Amino acid sequence: MAASKDPRPCSIADTLALVGEKYSLLVLREVCLGNGRFDQLVRNIGAPRDILATRLKRLVDAGILTKRPYSERPQRFEYRPTRAGLELEPVLLILKEWGDRHLRQGSDLPMALEHACGDELVPVVTCRACGDRVRHEDLTPRPQTPGWTVSGPTAA
Repeated sequence: MAASKDPRPCSIADTLALVGEKYSLLVLREVCLGNGRFDQLVRNIGAPRDILATRLKRLVDAGILTKRPYSERPQRFEYRPTRAGLELEPVLLILKEWGDRHLRQGSDLPMALEHACGDELVPVVTCRACGDRVRHEDLTPRPQTPGWTVSGPTAA
C-alpha cells in the first residue's frame, strides 16, 4: 500500500501557518514592546498598510492579539498581546538571540534586553522537569500520530 501523501502532522507547521509570515512576527515583536497603535506598527515594521491590516485581523481572530479602542473620534484602535500572544514571546527572544549571534557577528546589535535581575538577557531553552539546558543530542523524538515515524509515514 502507498504511504501517506499528506505532510507530517506537526504543531510547528500549524503555528507557522498562523504566525510564520514575517510581518506577523514583527507585529508580535512590536506589541510586546508596547507599540500597538496602527501608525506605530506601520512605521516600525515597514509593512504596507493593507497587508498590515490583514495580518492584524488574522492575529486578533486567532486570539493572539486583542484590539482595543483608544480614540472615539476618529475611531482608532491599539493592539495588545493576549496570554497566547505572550506565550510566543520566547520564540521571538530565541530568534533575536540567534540573529545577534549568527547574522550580526560582532557588529552593533540593534537592541539589548535587560532582565529584571539587571543583566542582559541571553535566552536559553531548559527542560521544565529537570531544569537542564536543552541540547540537540539530549532529545528523542517520539511521533504520536498513527502511521508516522521519525523518518516519515509508514506504509498504510
